[in-house]
Amino acid sequence: MAGGGAAKGGSGPLASVLRPVRAGNGFEETLEQVLQLLRLGLVPPGGRLPAERELAQHLGVSRVTLREVLKVLQDQGMVESRRGRYGGTFVLPRTSGADGSDELRRRVAAVDVEDTLRFREVLETGAAGLCADGLAADGVARLRAALEATQGARLDDYRRQDTLLHLTLAELSGSRTLAAQYASVRATLNELLDCIPLLVRNLEHSQQQHAAVVEAVLDRDAEAAREMMREHCGGTAALLRGFLA
Repeated sequence: MAGGGAAKGGSGPLASVLRPVRAGNGFEETLEQVLQLLRLGLVPPGGRLPAERELAQHLGVSRVTLREVLKVLQDQGMVESRRGRYGGTFVLPRTSGADGSDELRRRVAAVDVEDTLRFREVLETGAAGLCADGLAADGVARLRAALEATQGARLDDYRRQDTLLHLTLAELSGSRTLAAQYASVRATLNELLDCIPLLVRNLEHSQQQHAAVVEAVLDRDAEAAREMMREHCGGTAALLRGFLA
């Protein structure tokens, strides 16, 4: 149930804010929406979130995915889990800068985030499609090596290797202008990404998408390469929107 199912749960503020997530980025979009729920104050500090079953129904995701999201929020000091008859997941009072939001908002003030995310998607999907037209042997080797580097990267080096993989795709597209524009957009994007936590579940999902993009490129399936890259960009956008909300 990674998305696509109709949400149940009736009307009210919860139903107006939460919507079924799409299958491709179930974890990221679930995190985005639960963060929005917290940011809007629909559940006040000290209040209890709706039961897992109700939240999962509204979002159209499995309870496993929802629990992964709640674990992330707990690790970030935004909620806490309590056991017992009156247990559940409770919202903690927000502390200034606890989740990097102060620095994130400072950086966002100088950036049109939606424009940056949209332009990034256009460049990325275009590069993936162009690469799928066919790469020379050295290009294939470079792309495989870049993918392998992300798979073996330490957590503290992951974002750098991730950036290098995407830059490699841009460079191999055959368009110097595209590669230069992508480098500029990626620098802006990294300024924002550096202000949000590295989430292991998201990184695992990103790695699966990276592998799928590279496979589609090497199979010369331009449509699949573009679609998987679009989905991948959507996951990053969902995370940023969640922490920005």
